Amino acid sequence: MKAVVLGAAAGGGFPQWNSNAEACCRARAGDSKAMARTQASLAVSGDGERWFLINASPDLRQQIQAQRILHPRHGLRSSPIEGVILTGADVDAIAGLLHMRERQPFTLYATQRVLSVLDDNPIFGVLSPDCVLYQEVPLGQRFTLDHLDGSPSGLEVELFDVPGKVALYLEAGRETDLAGQPGDTVGVEIRADGRRLIYIPGCARMTDALRQRLSGASVVLFDGTLWRDDEMVTAGLGPKTGQRMGHMSVSGADGTVAAFRDIPVKRRILIHINNSNPILLDDSAERIAVEKEGWEVAYDGMEVSP
Repeated sequence: MKAVVLGAAAGGGFPQWNSNAEACCRARAGDSKAMARTQASLAVSGDGERWFLINASPDLRQQIQAQRILHPRHGLRSSPIEGVILTGADVDAIAGLLHMRERQPFTLYATQRVLSVLDDNPIFGVLSPDCVLYQEVPLGQRFTLDHLDGSPSGLEVELFDVPGKVALYLEAGRETDLAGQPGDTVGVEIRADGRRLIYIPGCARMTDALRQRLSGASVVLFDGTLWRDDEMVTAGLGPKTGQRMGHMSVSGADGTVAAFRDIPVKRRILIHINNSNPILLDDSAERIAVEKEGWEVAYDGMEVSP
């Protein structure tokens, strides 16, 4: 199994286009200690030649340009991208599908809940059904990713429910029950040759079931959106806490670092990191703190093969 981070930031990227905060200014100026990052996405492959994406971020075209492994190689038009796996219906996960509208065949894997959102939005009709196959994936059932020619990729995948919330644009009229239903927010587990990679870009809290699944994983890429729950509120960036947005904090007694201390995982990586989170800065005290705890901070182009 081969895996490469295409984007490591949360929605808006780093620097965010309209942010004049110090960290974003440093990234925009090319500060080597404030590495720019596009919005979260991962590419995985069984043979290093044909690739499957986990989420199609709004920055997908830029990410393809930046990664030679995703460049066309044959004929006038081609792509080594053979499929996209979706973890939810947030804009950050699906907007990049619109970059894939040039009648290039691929398979789209998602839960019924997520596929119904795409079906209800006519703009996704640009993904012509005679080129793009929608494959509904039941939660908790392993399936094998096949190449477009029908050959097995060697990758076995399972989508599983995690605590989260409905997509922001689906909140209208819902003052409560923002957690949604099973299938609205999922994690992805990929198995190959006895190794397990788990990708969870959004998670509202740790549960016993999730602890059990994470235990013994080769690589876990986990929600690193905010350093502290009230981070955006205290910085004057917005009224919402991390919990309101459906994300655990990295720090704190109920945070990600604390939750993982008794979960045996070989390699732990924080991904989907908001531009307000100081772990994005190589020289921050928060970055030093998470590294001392054995965590890595994802960046674009990072190889995370188990």
